[in-house]
Amino acid sequence: MFLGEYELRIDHKGRVAIPAKFRDAFRAGLVLSRGFDKCLNVYTVGEWERAAEELVSLPTTQLNPRRLARFTFSGAFDLEPDRQGRIILPPALRQYASINDEVVMIGSYTHLQIWAKDLWAAEKQFVAEHAAEIAEAVEI
Repeated sequence: MFLGEYELRIDHKGRVAIPAKFRDAFRAGLVLSRGFDKCLNVYTVGEWERAAEELVSLPTTQLNPRRLARFTFSGAFDLEPDRQGRIILPPALRQYASINDEVVMIGSYTHLQIWAKDLWAAEKQFVAEHAAEIAEAVEI
């Protein structure tokens, strides 16, 4: 279970360190992909396989599932953390998520998300201001 919020810096080689408490979960590797909200998703291999199976089970005869699959799989990279628990953020993903030198890595229960610091601040503020309306609109 991935929880919390961690402010981190990108080094000159484009690497970011996974918080120490999560490193064991990613020892076997990880998948880094585009998120829908201009952020990056960090999945364990097992969680990526589950999410990918869900996606590929959608009907390929429909345009939106095909587009969603293209968006997801073309922007996904399988990576292995180095000995210090760092991963390289590919330039295309850094550009997509407007990531420069400071990021916030947040827990999203089944995976982590990496946000540009300013985009996360804006998202967090929006959600804080509209939490009641958002919760009310969610159908469970």
